[in-house]
Amino acid sequence: MNTYNSSFSIKKWNENDRPREKLIVKGKNALSDAELIAILIGSGNREESAVTLSKRILSSVDHQIHALGKLSLKQLMNFKGIGEAKAITIIAGLELSRRRIHEEVPVVPKINSSKDVFNILNPLIGDLEHEEFWVLYLNNANKVLQKKQISVGSKTGTLVDARIVFRAALEFGATSIILAHNHPSGSLTPSKSDQLLTQKLKLAGGTVDIKLLDHLIIAEKGYFSFADEGNF
Repeated sequence: MNTYNSSFSIKKWNENDRPREKLIVKGKNALSDAELIAILIGSGNREESAVTLSKRILSSVDHQIHALGKLSLKQLMNFKGIGEAKAITIIAGLELSRRRIHEEVPVVPKINSSKDVFNILNPLIGDLEHEEFWVLYLNNANKVLQKKQISVGSKTGTLVDARIVFRAALEFGATSIILAHNHPSGSLTPSKSDQLLTQKLKLAGGTVDIKLLDHLIIAEKGYFSFADEGNF
């Protein structure tokens, strides 16, 4: 029997398999609390399925997930069919849930100026003793989708492959990019190769409809922006 076939009635599935298959077919939001716990414990005991056992455990705490999270290892192991490994799995799963609730939702930075780019990348490359080339990948609202290291070089330069830059842009669904690399010497004057690379990537972006917004040279205490200097 192929239980992965979504046309097969869920009611006819083996009860121990039902939560996993239901999640695959209908998604995580379709599962009850008991079914989610049943997935964590994997199996029940000789008298009851994982789902039935999970319902009994939840009933003992008035179906309050918060209260379940307060049960100790020993208290969970008092339920027939819950050994140490299963109790640990329940505790770990609920602890992750608790941490997720209290975790701050990360703010996606929006680029409004070259200073915003500097603030993001300076902590990463501003004080390095070798050159690194990075790209910020942005959406239509100029929010950063990804920041990616493209290459690592020596004290005097690094090689950049345009194919890598734009392959990543297509993977991330970016509509624009910002280039950046550091100068370990502290000089903020763009070299001839910096200028040529900027023009090369600008032209390459035009062929795939991905706009190059800026290219920054970053040092520990300052930066140079091609866009600010009117080089775009």
